[in-house]
Amino acid sequence: MALAASAAITLTGCGGGGGGGGNKGGDKPSASATASKTSGAGADGGDTPSATPTQVLAQIKGEKDIEVTINSAVRDSGGFVTVQGVVTNNGTNIFNADSWVGNETALSASGASVAGAVLVDEAGKKRYYVLRDTDGKCLCTMKLLSIQPKESRPFFAQFPAPPAATTQVDFELPTMPPAKITISEG
Repeated sequence: MALAASAAITLTGCGGGGGGGGNKGGDKPSASATASKTSGAGADGGDTPSATPTQVLAQIKGEKDIEVTINSAVRDSGGFVTVQGVVTNNGTNIFNADSWVGNETALSASGASVAGAVLVDEAGKKRYYVLRDTDGKCLCTMKLLSIQPKESRPFFAQFPAPPAATTQVDFELPTMPPAKITISEG
């Protein structure tokens, strides 16, 4: 627990502004929040929490017809926020999440994953990065490789929790537009 708290302090950075998702390519990605219901889909790769999501906090549509649906963002009593959702390949080519690792070289150990995701607290002017284990791997879904056309896979990412008063943050993933999500209490 002390190691996790230390990691939370170390990885919580200051910074202003949203710092976009770094869109590339000709497709016009979009993000939208919705209150509709959906059921979780995809195979569990073993490192994703087993809860089946039923709520949609946001949907992000990016290049190559990749869609990220965020189903929950839950603050727990240990000082963490766990974001869960589903990645869907609506395109015609196999998708690998290599570009979602981010630019930080230390996270390359996480491979194709959502290691580059951040939560941005605009009001508090802070960015919260995905937590890491003692081997430098993200506390997130890894092995997001060979996602076939029309296939969906669940994902999760764990972050240090913003202050209790902060309930809305932007979820940002490299190459995708940001999406506003609401943090709930676990």
